[in-house]
Amino acid sequence: MLEQIKQWIEQRWGGKIGSHDPDNLPHPKSPGEQLLSDCRLIVLDLETTGLNPSRDEVIAIGAVAIRGGIIHLSDQFDLILRRPELDIRETVLIHGIGPEALTQGQETEDALLYLLEWMNGDPILAYNSAFDQKFLERTLRAQIGYTLSHAWMDVADLMPAFFPNARTGGKGLDHWADYFGLEVTERHHAASDALATAELTLVALNKARKEGVKTLKGLHDKLHYHRRLQSMHRF
Repeated sequence: MLEQIKQWIEQRWGGKIGSHDPDNLPHPKSPGEQLLSDCRLIVLDLETTGLNPSRDEVIAIGAVAIRGGIIHLSDQFDLILRRPELDIRETVLIHGIGPEALTQGQETEDALLYLLEWMNGDPILAYNSAFDQKFLERTLRAQIGYTLSHAWMDVADLMPAFFPNARTGGKGLDHWADYFGLEVTERHHAASDALATAELTLVALNKARKEGVKTLKGLHDKLHYHRRLQSMHRF
């Protein structure tokens, strides 16, 4: 991944780092009549210094692409950001990213630009996506002045929307992974969590196909309907 970023920087800036034009980045795609069997979906996970998006910072990004009902391991993103100034003493035992890793990480601006190029404006899925969305949008805005809104979908809603009677014992990523017999190789590692989330997404997409949900808009509408039902049941 680091070598890919180096080559990308040289191609994009002619070897010069630090000059960029966010207006030339791929534009986010809205959920429409794109067929789920054809479109590319980004499954993303972040590691951060804490849980507060207004105070804490992103330190690692992991993501993998789904296309044609297949997870493409050759089409993924896995980077630790260079943030040596950050205090990670309270969270290092959770994500295992220490001061040395933050010192040797990829320059934040270059990594974020490469991430946006790699995502190509495609819809983003994450488990408890509000967390990742808030952190990523704030980081993009603060680091490179990027303010465009991408289409996000929450896999934590996607699973119960298609498997409402599943008895998982809880609502977490681990609960759903255990329910479907999926093996999560390493928790609280961005790339590993993204891969586990992508595997759950494939399970949901397969169920969606059987239920006649064929387009990205159909999937988006299914999630919206599920959230409305959940809100009604709270009263």
